[in-house]
Amino acid sequence: MINWLRIALFALVLALASLVLMPIQIVCLWLDLKPRRLLPRYWHHMACYLLGIKVRVHGMAERRRPLLLCANHASWKDILVLSSVADVVFVAKSEVKEWPVFGILARLQASIFVVREQKRATGKQVSEIGQRLADGEIVVLFPEGTTSDGNRLLEIKTSLFGAAASAVPHSPTGMVHVQPVAISYTGIHGMPMGRFNRPIAAWPGDTGLAPHLLGILREGAIEVDVDFGEAVDYDHHTNRKEVSRVIEQRIRSMLSDRLRGRA
Repeated sequence: MINWLRIALFALVLALASLVLMPIQIVCLWLDLKPRRLLPRYWHHMACYLLGIKVRVHGMAERRRPLLLCANHASWKDILVLSSVADVVFVAKSEVKEWPVFGILARLQASIFVVREQKRATGKQVSEIGQRLADGEIVVLFPEGTTSDGNRLLEIKTSLFGAAASAVPHSPTGMVHVQPVAISYTGIHGMPMGRFNRPIAAWPGDTGLAPHLLGILREGAIEVDVDFGEAVDYDHHTNRKEVSRVIEQRIRSMLSDRLRGRA
């Protein structure tokens, strides 16, 4: 009974807040006003609180611009978590645009949608990401290309790192900063989560979104650690594959240390 009351309260409060903030965000996007970057952060912070997600941040986002954040990806909650701690936009697969509720939220956050199956469109999409970086937006890339079980980092793909290269000519310093970020689901109800319980938080994709969301609402009290690593400077001399290798190594190290309690 208590769980269902909590779910109803979550839905009611978030719906009311959305009804108030959505029209403001639409106007801010239309007129390109500064609050368009701030409002999503407030909304996601509130969503994390209502879901019972406690976020601990270690380090900070690089202050220099342009900035591309590269993070591991275990769940749709990664978006809530990162959006609650920084004013960011995401690179998302085109299908997300059509998802109920989440698609609307993604568009309101000015996400960059990419069509993976159309190789001809890759250059245009990379250019859009590069332009957004050059405009001073913090762009988040999930370079694994899919979600994991939360216990490990999958092999990352190098293709979208071309976005950093496309932003270099537009950067006043001739440089783009690529920063690794590790998102670790570490606790539940005040206890260590452990690898066997981590699927409660992770969303590998073989579970329906609605059942998984209801499961999170029933559980609550999930603890997440976000580690910001040392950024890599990317200029016109930089080798994309080398940057990819370094970023992968740093994310893997931060994730492993945090999950094993060594950080």
